[in-house]
Amino acid sequence: MTDMSLSGPSSASVLGARARRWLRNTGASVGGAIVLLAVLCAVAAPLLAPYDPYLQDLPMRLKPPVWAAEGSWAHMLGTDQLGRDYLSRLIYGSRISLLIGFGTVLISGSVGILLGMLAGFYGGRLDLMISFFVTVRLAMPIVLVALAVVGLIGSSLTVVVAVLGLLLWDRFAVVTRATVMQLRDSEYIIAARSYGGSDARIMLRHVLPNILGPILVVFTLEIAHAILLEAALSFLGLGVQPPLPSWGLMIAEGRNYVFFTPWVITIPGIALVVLVLGINLLGDGLRDLSSPRDAAD
Repeated sequence: MTDMSLSGPSSASVLGARARRWLRNTGASVGGAIVLLAVLCAVAAPLLAPYDPYLQDLPMRLKPPVWAAEGSWAHMLGTDQLGRDYLSRLIYGSRISLLIGFGTVLISGSVGILLGMLAGFYGGRLDLMISFFVTVRLAMPIVLVALAVVGLIGSSLTVVVAVLGLLLWDRFAVVTRATVMQLRDSEYIIAARSYGGSDARIMLRHVLPNILGPILVVFTLEIAHAILLEAALSFLGLGVQPPLPSWGLMIAEGRNYVFFTPWVITIPGIALVVLVLGINLLGDGLRDLSSPRDAAD
């Protein structure tokens, strides 16, 4: 008979232990719930939105939310200056924010991880050259450069994602470089080289899987950064263009009515704050969960 006590822990017990660690971490639990809710709203927007977010009804313009004296359940969060339902635009706005956040990070992560792996794995002159590019990028103010580029090329969702993606790669490069430099002289890397593995194979099969933890933390934090930058660009009129329901654009469109109808700024502003806070909490939680001390617990 096989002694079951000598066998390793089952996959169910491992998953249960990870789930308990996740639930014990307040940041990961709260942040994960907020991000999951935003993702569900974005995916199920056609089912959740009570109205077409682009449908204008001028006689119903600037109706207050349901909790106000003149509010009604027909428009729970009121309407904007063109009579469009604010709840519907808020739900569809989560799509724009998450699309920009994930799209930006996919571009910046691809560039930064590639450069960081090359710099950390090879070192020498290549490391010096890539470090110089990182220094140059850090010396460039992101908002001003984005404003200049978008102003010259023209503003659209695709342009905003591309510009932000090509400006936010530096943190990925720095974290990847530092982590790879710690791993490149490890025993399993030396063993892979002794078996004749190519550099590309070693980096993809042995190095990259072992640096996913720190990269995942940077991934979450940069999503929040990209969402805030898009909101700033949209507020200045150089981000997502009307009639797309971007939260930053909703704030910009409502600033002329803030003294009489403050909800037109308050509602998308709160949504933006909650989403960014949730993403940051999730990133902090993932960092704590990936730390060796927490893993030992």
